[in-house]
Amino acid sequence: MDLAPLGQYLLSQPLLALALLAMALVLVGGLLRRVFPLLGGLIRGIGNVGLFGALLLTVMQIVRVNQTVDFGVPQLGLPTQQVSGRETRVPIARDGHFWVKATLNGTPQRFLVDTGATVTAISPEVAETARVTPQPMRQPILLRTANGTVPAQLVTIGEVRIGNVVARDLDAVVAPGLQGTSVLGMNFLSRLASWRVEGRTLILVPHHPQEDGG
Repeated sequence: MDLAPLGQYLLSQPLLALALLAMALVLVGGLLRRVFPLLGGLIRGIGNVGLFGALLLTVMQIVRVNQTVDFGVPQLGLPTQQVSGRETRVPIARDGHFWVKATLNGTPQRFLVDTGATVTAISPEVAETARVTPQPMRQPILLRTANGTVPAQLVTIGEVRIGNVVARDLDAVVAPGLQGTSVLGMNFLSRLASWRVEGRTLILVPHHPQEDGG
């Protein structure tokens, strides 16, 4: 029996691997307690802690991001945004959407603002360029895109800067199929003091305006 595929699968599912290992320790500890009570109890206790940790990490991930997020990816466009006082103003693009010029960890990138998206999304290419790496203990999630449901990796972006707006430690997903497009979701907009659309202009108002990074 070739166990290599199973091993590769467990490596891609760290929380599942942790839960299975913890269950095995609980089972072994229970058997050893009959002969070596102290040793068996210790091993079983470690297994219980591992099970609790796997459950806690899973719950935290579910709370942080919806497991099935919809993103539509239209044609690209790049309007010219301006900073005026405490506000960053973004005019609507010719394709009927709002696009913002941003930096991810100092790397220039453009985002489609999507109020229907729960969480921000970037492509693998953008993640690599901006040095955004997945965290090994975070489970892949299922993401519904225009090209169907695909697995995506949950990550944390160190800094996203748009005009005078700066968000740090922002949750995002790295999703194949976005073709270089990045989507700015509600988890970014909800950090603002306010945001609104006036006519054909999107207005972003941060709690603590920063100097425009360009």
